[in-house]
Amino acid sequence: MSLSATPEPHKGGALPPGVLRLAFSHLNMRFNPFGEPSPRERADLASVETSDLPAGEIVQFVGDSGRGKTTHLLALAARHPAAVYLKLEEGQDGWTAALPEGVPFLLDEAQRARPERLRALLRSGRTVALGTHADLSALAPRAIRTVRVGGWGVSSIGPIVARRIEWARRGPGPVPMVSDTALAVLVSRHGDDLRSLLGELYDVFQTLTEVGPVTV
Repeated sequence: MSLSATPEPHKGGALPPGVLRLAFSHLNMRFNPFGEPSPRERADLASVETSDLPAGEIVQFVGDSGRGKTTHLLALAARHPAAVYLKLEEGQDGWTAALPEGVPFLLDEAQRARPERLRALLRSGRTVALGTHADLSALAPRAIRTVRVGGWGVSSIGPIVARRIEWARRGPGPVPMVSDTALAVLVSRHGDDLRSLLGELYDVFQTLTEVGPVTV
């Protein structure tokens, strides 16, 4: 994520020409902490339970959009350097070439794949992790472990928000803090849709003018 520079107000006016400050430096931050991190950063920032996958295991992360399925898969990818990650985009119901080798094979938005494609993958004996909106257990020829994602509340979202803020910290000293009271308001608005909740925090941080408690 690139940093932008903007004129900093100075004693009622703009700074002299050529004197700039980095955006968000007034908050002791390098950037908006609720922007979109890279896949690797997203994995590092994840607050998920990802146990190792035994050879040949199939696990599916089941939940609605914004609940953390992709984050779980990216965390597994970070843990397993030989992993292969494939996301099926809207309207994509399969793959046109042989699947690349890699352990484990991570398939995101797996519910979009044609059933015959999924059956072939799950019969292959490969170690597989799926991110899916729908339970795909019926397509698996062997036992499949199911992890339901979502159900986020203040106690689970709080560490995620705090980790994001620390990730963007510029240096020692205070930074904006989101209290449990503010988090409770956000949960009342967004439920367990973490993506939507963090999106509102992004908008809030775009407008902050000073370090202090964040109101929403």
